[in-house]
Amino acid sequence: MTAVNIVVGIAFSGAAYAMVLYMTSVGLSVTMGLLGVANLAHGAFAMAGGYFLVTFMEKLNVPFGIAVVLSCAAVGVVSLVLERGLYSRIYKGSELDQVVLSMGLIFIATAVAHVLFGAQPVRVILPEAASGQLTVSGFTFPTYRIFLIVAGLCVFGLLWLAIERTLIGARIRAAVDNRAMAEATGLNSKKLFAAVFALGSVLAALGGSLGAEVMAIEPEYALKHLVYFLIVVAVGGLGSVKGPFFAALLLGVGDSACKIIAPEFGGIFIYVALFILLLIRPNGLFGRV
Repeated sequence: MTAVNIVVGIAFSGAAYAMVLYMTSVGLSVTMGLLGVANLAHGAFAMAGGYFLVTFMEKLNVPFGIAVVLSCAAVGVVSLVLERGLYSRIYKGSELDQVVLSMGLIFIATAVAHVLFGAQPVRVILPEAASGQLTVSGFTFPTYRIFLIVAGLCVFGLLWLAIERTLIGARIRAAVDNRAMAEATGLNSKKLFAAVFALGSVLAALGGSLGAEVMAIEPEYALKHLVYFLIVVAVGGLGSVKGPFFAALLLGVGDSACKIIAPEFGGIFIYVALFILLLIRPNGLFGRV
C-alpha cells in the first residue's frame, strides 16, 4: 500500500467516523450549552434511534429512509415526555442532580435494551443502493460512508443556519442569556426549552440510526460512547454548532490515523488530544469565554 493510499484511506474513514460523531454529539452541545443541562443520557437517545430503526425495518418492513425519519420522530416524542416529566424539574438544580438523573436513565435504558433486544449488537440492513462501492481516480470508497459524510455536512449547514441566522435561533440565545428578560418580552421559555431539548434528542437519534454501521447499536451503547460524545463537546465548546463539527473532524481523522499508523497507541490519541487542546483553549475551540 502506497503512502497516498494510506493518506486517502485515513482521510476518508476518519471523515465518515467524524460525521457520525458530530451528528450524535452536536445535540449534546446544544442542550448543555443552550439549556445548561448536563444530560449524560444523551447517548441513550442515539441508542434508541438505532433500535427504533431496526424495529421499523425488521418488524414493519419499512424502507430504510422512512425508518430513519420515523425513528427520529419517535425519539423526539419520547424526549418531550422526559423533558416535561423529568428534565424540566432540574433545569435550576445542581450539576449533581442532573448527573444523577441522567446516569439513572442510562442504566434504565441499558436494562430495557437488554430485555427487548438481547446482549448482542443489532445489525442494520442497508438499502442495496448504499451497499456498493464508488471508484474515483483509482480509489474505491464504500457508498454508504460517502453518504454519511454528505449527511453530516448537511446537518452542520442546516443547524448552523437555524441557530445563527434565524429568528428562532435568536430567541433561543436570548432565553439562555437572560431568561427573565426574554419572558418579559412575551417569549414562552418553557416551550422553547422543550423544543431545544427535543431537537438535541432528534439529532442524537439521527446520528445513532445513520451511524449504526460505524458505531454498533448495543445495550451498552450509551455508556460505552459517552466519553467520546463528551470529548467532542468539550473540545468544540459548549453551545457551539461549528465547534463540535471541527472537533469531530480533528478527533475522527486523528484517531483513524493513529489506529492505522501506530495501532499500539491509537486508543490513547483522543485523550492526549483532549488534554493538549483544553490546556491551550480551556473553553474549547469555539466555546464562550
